[in-house]
Amino acid sequence: MSDFNKELRSWIILILIAFLISFLLRTYVIQPFRVQMTSMVATLEPGDLVLVEKVTYRFSKPHRGDVVVFIPPNSPNDRYIKRVIGLPGETISIKNGTVYIDHKPLHEPYLNSPMRDMEPVKVPSDSVFVMGDNRSVSLDSRYFGPIKISSIIGRAILVYWPINHFQFLLAYSGEHP
Repeated sequence: MSDFNKELRSWIILILIAFLISFLLRTYVIQPFRVQMTSMVATLEPGDLVLVEKVTYRFSKPHRGDVVVFIPPNSPNDRYIKRVIGLPGETISIKNGTVYIDHKPLHEPYLNSPMRDMEPVKVPSDSVFVMGDNRSVSLDSRYFGPIKISSIIGRAILVYWPINHFQFLLAYSGEHP
């Protein structure tokens, strides 16, 4: 085999390995996601690119304040990005623009708009209650109910584009004002 053929073969193998690693990382570890709508303004803007990590929820449950990407029950071909508000077993209600979890007010400094009152909703043991930060325009658990934890693709951890929006998305629980 000539040196050229050996070199070509090694490049082909290297490229195939790179594609395989990239595919595995994107499928099982981390994936980019483009924010499409205004439901998370001012935390996330339409057009923002975020990194979504897919490993955490294989070993632990979502936490209040996590920003998650999921498959909505009302539209299985779409992907939504929202904040986890209610955890399994909790009762969520909204009165006078304040979210209550088991009758205790939730402190939410990230909110961008007012919201209507909502009767109490009990979150099933296999689900979480999600809402967008821009509550007046967000299509979320107030409309389609709690989402199954199994429908969560991953947790958004970083806004990386545009560069002037760069930020880490840390969970804000609202439990300690």
